[in-house]
Amino acid sequence: MLEQQKYHHIREQMRPGDIIAFGGNSLFSRWTKLTTRSAVTHIAIVMQTKMRDEASGRYFNQVMEATVYEGKKGVMTNRLSERVHTYDGDMWWLPLGESARNMFEQNKRDFFNFMFAQEGKAYDVLQLFGSAVDALDSHPILGSISYNQEDFSSWFCSELIAEGLETAGIINSVNASEVTPVDICRFSIFEQRYVQLKGEARPIAGFNTQLADNWGQVC
Repeated sequence: MLEQQKYHHIREQMRPGDIIAFGGNSLFSRWTKLTTRSAVTHIAIVMQTKMRDEASGRYFNQVMEATVYEGKKGVMTNRLSERVHTYDGDMWWLPLGESARNMFEQNKRDFFNFMFAQEGKAYDVLQLFGSAVDALDSHPILGSISYNQEDFSSWFCSELIAEGLETAGIINSVNASEVTPVDICRFSIFEQRYVQLKGEARPIAGFNTQLADNWGQVC
């Protein structure tokens, strides 16, 4: 069930492990929408909430993502409020469901250790292209171009988040290097309620409908 809310109205409800989905308007984002047949073009994960800014005394939430932002490129942490303010496109908050939340809490030390160890790693543009063009994966010749073997020396957005979720025990047996942003949104790990923070009301097709354990067989 899609709701629309302003970020400042629901920011205190967010918890580490929740997903933030983006749908951009850049040329590259439009290409991603075309190849994945989805409004979702980028993905991030909530890392820490209610963090205090010593200068202003205000609290903020922090997300981790593999992206290009404000002259930086790679795996980075950003204030979610700033991303909401500056992002050109749609944004959604996807809260983890009860079972996924319980698993996250059991494995959160492994999750945080893994995620923080990726900070500063390079952004992987080539594998991002390969993950999006799944139609060629079974081709005897072109499949070697479009199918990604797992390689974690650098990251694209959904690859990083998929491996983080697997480290947390929320999903299993997934080739993270083949996971697209909308694949993350379709894994059945979320609450039925999700919230659009920015943009006109736009449901995510297939949201929360697919068992992650069967992803490799049905994609």
